[in-house]
Parts: sequence; structure tokens; C-alpha cells
Amino acid sequence: MDDLPLILKNYEHARELMAANGNPTQWGHTFPREEVVRDDIANQRTILLVDTRDGKERVLAQFALCAGADPTYAHIDGAWLDDDPYVTIHRIASSGIARGTASDCINWCVEHYGNVRADTHPNNKAMQHVLESNGFARCGLIQLLDRPTDTTRIAYQRHEW
Repeated sequence: MDDLPLILKNYEHARELMAANGNPTQWGHTFPREEVVRDDIANQRTILLVDTRDGKERVLAQFALCAGADPTYAHIDGAWLDDDPYVTIHRIASSGIARGTASDCINWCVEHYGNVRADTHPNNKAMQHVLESNGFARCGLIQLLDRPTDTTRIAYQRHEW
């Protein structure tokens, strides 16, 4: 919880970056809400990518790592690579102080869990590029269950056999 202010600042930075790059609606002005971030931390879903510079620890990026079946992924217009157990990467955001941090986070997940799913907005070209350049297969389209509009997301999976 000590890192909450910095985590919220990183999400604000990510929202601004997405909006500036043609993706203003995926997270809008308020996603993820503070209570979602607090819940991620309390339930040990928040993973921080850190390094040390000049003896001080820096948070470079963060994401939520969710184990178990994601209800949003139950229906896909397309096909998952398999039905094996998986983890899902959600809410990835960089602090902006280092390059390549999204790839570092994603590759850590693959290295530690093997079967990883993620999704992103059709306008989020940067995340599509990161996922595809890190070996994720575009599996189809899913629909978010927690909102009435702007629900379509591109679904990805990478499974290290």
C-alpha cells in the first residue's frame, strides 16, 4: 500500500499517453478506479517492476496478474490456443522513466506461468505491437462484461509448451 500514490500516478501517465496516441476511450479519465487498484494490492494481484538507481528503488511499471478463469474470456469470437489453466495480465502501465518495461512485465509472466492471456482495445496499437512482438497470438475478439459501451477488445494468448 505504500506504493499506492506512485501506482496511481503511473496509471494517470498511462491514460494521458493512450489519449495522446489515439486511444482516449480504453481507460478514459478514471480507469482503473482507486478502489480497483486498492483491491488489486490487497489481494496480491499487483506486480511491480522495479530497479535500483543511486541506491534508491524505482517503480518502472506495474500490472495486475489474475490467476484462474477470467469470465470475460468465456466467450470469444475466434479461438483460444487451448483451454489449459492460465493467468491474465490486466492494467499494465509504465512510469515512463524506462523503455521496454511492458515487454519486461509480459516476459516475466510467461517465464513464471507459461500460459498467459491478455486483451487490449482495438485503438491501442502500442499494446498490440508489444504483445505481438513478444510472441502472443491474436486469438479473436472478446466483449467486456463490466460496461455498457466500447466493450470490444482484441484477445491474445501465449503458451510456452
